[in-house]
Amino acid sequence: MIELSFSKLLLLAMIALVVLGPEKLPKAARMAGAMLRRLRLGWESVRSEVERELEIEEIRRAAKETADRADAMRNAADTEIHVAHASVNRTIAEVANTADTPPGGTPAIPKESHDGDA
Repeated sequence: MIELSFSKLLLLAMIALVVLGPEKLPKAARMAGAMLRRLRLGWESVRSEVERELEIEEIRRAAKETADRADAMRNAADTEIHVAHASVNRTIAEVANTADTPPGGTPAIPKESHDGDA
């Protein structure tokens, strides 16, 4: 940005006084002041808009990261549920096989009932 010291401002005022004359100098100074105000307000507006957009982008990025972490946790939980389900099914099958096998080691043959030939 342009660095204006007091001596530079004084030099600019002297040049403006010589170029514009004492009649037009106050009007030109007011116009220059108004233009600078508009420029600053415009710059502040642009700066605040950029900051807002950056904040929105940061929020979107954080939301996406959170959603990705939630998906990963859900997938891990699904995997653990499937492992537990398979373990329970194996245990049920083992219990069923143990119940079908008598203490002697040979499976029991279901007896057919012969109530008559009706």
